[in-house]
Amino acid sequence: MQVLKPSFDLRFPKSKETIIEMMELVEEAARLCYQSEGNMGETFSPEYIRSKIDAGHESVIEHSMISVRVVMDRGVSHETVRHRIASYSQESTRYCNYSNGKFQNEIKVIDIRRGITLDTKMQKLPPEIIELIIAEWLEAMEFAEVKYMRMIALGATPQIARGVLPQSTKTEIMITFDFREWRHFFKMRTPLTAHPQMREIMIPLLAMFKKYFPAIFDDIELPEAA
Repeated sequence: MQVLKPSFDLRFPKSKETIIEMMELVEEAARLCYQSEGNMGETFSPEYIRSKIDAGHESVIEHSMISVRVVMDRGVSHETVRHRIASYSQESTRYCNYSNGKFQNEIKVIDIRRGITLDTKMQKLPPEIIELIIAEWLEAMEFAEVKYMRMIALGATPQIARGVLPQSTKTEIMITFDFREWRHFFKMRTPLTAHPQMREIMIPLLAMFKKYFPAIFDDIELPEAA
């Protein structure tokens, strides 16, 4: 069994030229509404784009899409795919047989340690209790792996054996939202009320979006990670 940390990778050409083209498309869409394309400068205007967002005219930012490949646990992924409008492609436990050498004959799970430190209801627990909780989790993960492999060895298909896989099972998912949905997503999934393991991923992802697309995301507060 492997214990992994969650991660993400922005899947778009991160060149300055590509980012400018995306922003220019957003401004063109906004100006089309007012037939003011003639007022566009040599490059896009962050102030103009921001003024449309501030005015609630967010439909114009639906014309640019961003894909992100995320490694997370399946429990958190269930919250992710509730968001619409979106496109998702996710690792299939129906067809992935983790007893095969392709998967190193083991299951992979996402570490809960960072999630525990971000859980406001657990932050005051004594360190020794935290370690006991982690030990119980590790034991449960190992037990699930043993039973999954045993079911496969007995002849169960992966789609049946997956019934014993835990919520912590690692999954990979490609998420594609337009800018408007990413804004909504970050507003929902980064505050203290969000799942701590969701915040573990989405706070640094929001920081990355703010770096590449400040005109679109700078008004969204970047919460403290802990």
